[in-house]
Amino acid sequence: VYLTFDDGPIPDLTPWVLTTLKSYGAKATFFCVGENIRQHYGLYQQLTNEGHRVGNHTYHHLDGWKTGNFQYLRNILRCEKLMDDGSNQHKLFRPPYGKIKLKQIQQLSPRYEIIMWDILSGDFDPDFNHEVCLERCRQNTQPGTIIIFHDNYKAQKNLTYVLPRYLEHFSEQGYTFVTL
Repeated sequence: VYLTFDDGPIPDLTPWVLTTLKSYGAKATFFCVGENIRQHYGLYQQLTNEGHRVGNHTYHHLDGWKTGNFQYLRNILRCEKLMDDGSNQHKLFRPPYGKIKLKQIQQLSPRYEIIMWDILSGDFDPDFNHEVCLERCRQNTQPGTIIIFHDNYKAQKNLTYVLPRYLEHFSEQGYTFVTL
């Protein structure tokens, strides 16, 4: 299973996620918002130092459908400057909200692998019951699933309930959790 986390890194929750992942021997891919990288650069470095992969999620968490192409691409490059480690590894990008225009895809494709998902956990929705969230994630997971969780404050209540139970359930079934 490919665990992915969008929107961080943020204090308190991202370190909790890292501790939880470590306790299950799980690795994940974190799609980071540039503003959060800038504000919490030590946490960002901790992600890669602990063997997780990072991807670009724009600098300001922009909706590609509501943003002009030039501004959108410039925002992605601004985030990339914070992330650049000098490697030639193909870069990962996830559009916030999953919203991206065809022209934006065409301009990004030579430089980025655009990553979407199979399961949107719904952890960010405060009206979504955490037990229903967990059950939805369990029922829809199969080998090779890309699932999105969020390391942001809106998701904290659901995520802290769902993530350890999700990891435990699928670990017991022999699944492994790897980076993209």
